[in-house]
Parts: sequence; structure tokens; C-alpha cells
Amino acid sequence: MALAIAAGIALGSLLPDGFQWLAAIEYGSVNFIVAVLIWFMVYPMMVSVDFSSLKRVHERPKGLIITLVVNWLIKPFTMAGLGVAFFHYFFIDLIDPANANQYIAGLILLGAAPCTAMVFVWSQLTKGDPNYTLAQVALNDVIMIFAFAPIVALLLGVTDIEVPWATLILSVALYVLIPLIAGVLTRWQISAGASSREDAERAVKRFISTVKPLSVLGLLATVVLLFGFQGTVILQQPLLIGLIAVPLLIQSYGIFAIAYAAARLWKVPFNVAAPCAMIGTSNFFELAVAVAIGMFGLNSGAALVTVVGVLVEVPVMLSLVAFANRTQHWFPSTAPARDD
Repeated sequence: MALAIAAGIALGSLLPDGFQWLAAIEYGSVNFIVAVLIWFMVYPMMVSVDFSSLKRVHERPKGLIITLVVNWLIKPFTMAGLGVAFFHYFFIDLIDPANANQYIAGLILLGAAPCTAMVFVWSQLTKGDPNYTLAQVALNDVIMIFAFAPIVALLLGVTDIEVPWATLILSVALYVLIPLIAGVLTRWQISAGASSREDAERAVKRFISTVKPLSVLGLLATVVLLFGFQGTVILQQPLLIGLIAVPLLIQSYGIFAIAYAAARLWKVPFNVAAPCAMIGTSNFFELAVAVAIGMFGLNSGAALVTVVGVLVEVPVMLSLVAFANRTQHWFPSTAPARDD
């Protein structure tokens, strides 16, 4: 990831005309290159989502309740509040006031999009329960289809930013709904030819292993592309990048603290507590980036914020993985058959 970021910045500085040409390959509010890369990145993860895992989550609802409350009732609103506080008040003398709303919009887009793909990585690094993580992601994906656009529209409206409903709805359809449907249909087709559930699971895992390199390549290529588009700004305005990072860091560590503390107080086992805190802390930056580009353009302040979100997220999440692994003794080691 670090090499991809460095490569993107270097290429963006050396070949600005090439990246402008790539930026022009679009129709309406959709950049085709970004769209294809995001589909490559998200589709294998959507195949991993097993909606049958939702059937028994009512037996152990605590982690799921924490995830849903943090993701949809806390995180979008704290991110919007931090954006207004920093870019309309604390940093008002350090930034161009004309761009303040753009930066706030980028933060709102990140805050309203809980992680869908990378959370599997963070869950694996904390030895999270894979089936429960799948259930958490599956339910969040369903909610995102219906809640992302209204929440973003509400928060943009409250902060006096024009609400482009058509772009919001198109983005949810392109980057959440269509990949999710494709993943579900793929999983169903693979499973239909199996003689048993165990055979079906093995076949699905083989398929995911086959297409997973596409996800990795899509992620790295997306990072190169995004940092190529914004590389000049990042090099020329390091103070601005630092200012944008401040609310992102406060939000990330604050949201993790809320979810992790709630899991500890509620005696959620570690293999559920860690992933449920990670989902809220990490962002579905692919969706946020795509919507920011569609709404405001590739070179906008909103798009820059979502790119800085990528820059901040990886080291933050790795630090939280390390912290969670060091503090796993705070939690029960295994989950009961049912929550009390």
C-alpha cells in the first residue's frame, strides 16, 4: 500500500497530462477507470458475504448491535460535527473558506460509509470470528443500500451543501447494489452445483481464492490512480493534508474507543469485539472516493479528503490491530452459544 501511494504521487507529478487523460474518461458523473477498479476490488469481497450467516445472529446479538449503533447512529454525525468544527471554526484562518464545504462534504462521505472490504483483513489480523464478521458485513451492506444516500443528503443539507440526489443514488447502485447482487448470484450459482453444504463452501472458497488477486490489484491500482490525481496537491500543500488528517484521526480513534469500550462493558468475546470495533473505525473509502468524484470532480476538495482518508486509514488501523491484540485479555476468550 505504501509503495502504491508513493508510486501514485510520483507518477502524478511526472505524468500529469496522462492522469488528466484518464480523468476525462467519464460519462455523466462516473469515471469509467475508477468504476472498473472499484468493481474489481469489491466484487470478490461481495462473493464472500454469506447472507445465510444472518439466520442465527439473533442468538448472539451484542456485537451486531454495537456495530449498527456505532455505524449508523453515531459515526456519520460525529464526522460531520468534526468537519464543521474544524473547517468552519478552528482552521478557518488556515484554509481557503471557499473550499471549507468541500472538505466537510468529503468527511461526511467517509463517515457515512462503514467498511465492507478491508474489514476482513483487520478481522483476520485480530483472529476475529470469520462467520460473525461476515454477518456483520452482510447486514451493513444491506443497510448501506437504503441508508447511505439519505444520511449523506441529510448531513450535506444541514451543512448547507447542495444535495445531488441523482449522483448519490447512482453511486449506491453502481458500487454497492450491483456488486452485491453479482456476488450473491455468483455464490448461489457455485453452491447450486454442490452435493452438500460443505462442498459448496469449499467451492466458494476456491472461487474466492481465484478472483482475490483481482481485488488486490484493483485496490493497489485504485490507490495509484487516486494519489496520481492528487499527488501535486499533496506535495505542494503538506499543511493542508495535515489539517485534513486531524479530524480523521480524532474520528478514527474516537469511534474505535466507543465501540471497543461498549464491547468490553457488555462482555462481548474478543473474536467478535475486535471486528465489530474495526468495522466502524474503517471506512468504505472506495464508495466515498467514487461519490466525491461524481459529485464534485476528481480535483475537488471533497475528493482530496477521501484520498487523505486512505492515507490515514492504513497506519491507524494497523495501530488499532496492534492495540486490540495486546488487550484481548480484557475480553472473554470465547462466545457462548447465545448471549445472555
